[in-house]
Amino acid sequence: MMKRILGIAATIVLLGSSISTTAQAAGGVVSGKISTFLVGAYEPASKVSANLKANGFQVLTTYSVSGAKSVVFTSPELKKMASKKNRGFAAVLRVLVDKKHKKIMITNPHYFLKAYLQSNYNKSSAQAVLDKLNKAFTSLEDSKDALKKGKISGFHFTIGMPYYEDMDTVAEGDNKALLAKAKASGKMLFKISLSNGSTLVGVKLSKATSKFPSKIGTANASVLPYTVLIEKGKAKTLAPKYNIAIFYPLLSMSQFMTIATVPAAIVSDLEAIFK
Repeated sequence: MMKRILGIAATIVLLGSSISTTAQAAGGVVSGKISTFLVGAYEPASKVSANLKANGFQVLTTYSVSGAKSVVFTSPELKKMASKKNRGFAAVLRVLVDKKHKKIMITNPHYFLKAYLQSNYNKSSAQAVLDKLNKAFTSLEDSKDALKKGKISGFHFTIGMPYYEDMDTVAEGDNKALLAKAKASGKMLFKISLSNGSTLVGVKLSKATSKFPSKIGTANASVLPYTVLIEKGKAKTLAPKYNIAIFYPLLSMSQFMTIATVPAAIVSDLEAIFK
């Protein structure tokens, strides 16, 4: 009898040990919040790109920003989710490769798809993308940057600031003509053709405008390169006051004021691309 009791106790201890040491994968809901980024150990951009490609992602560009590199990528799943009206911005995710601080920062699918897909967000589809990222990069952790789960889709920085749907139209015209102008500008870094007929392009901003992450935090610099959605005769972009803030959820008003001229400068840069 005593041996049986000891055997049961040992089993309970082993089970308890197994449960306590099983870590939750990064990117999910923790204390009601979803992290903005998945943080991992530093790897060079070439290795990051190789890891992404080996796990079914397509690398679109590697862009130098604020002393780091922003690796922009997509996948069939992301493109499918983004192929709806005003949802094209969800077609890409990013990895900031930060050699100085010895880390990588991956945009969290649950956070950004919830923000960019709005009512079209699907938890299981976002989880499938997250699972592939957790497979591609080991020991990822949630970033301190985060928002409450219920606030992401309706996010805006503060009263009077734009929401997701308050996009800026930077040009109008035939879709093919708008895309041709983007190519001719020399500023276009990548394009993604979506099944609903829209095209998402990534573009370079001017050198002066692109410096703003150094003022408010280079860890979130994967907000660049900026994207423009060409759809139904319009070239639209997420309002910079919205998009910067969604990448910088811990930004204070005093910090935001240090880049007060940047949102208008971004729109001006984008308008110039399509002239």
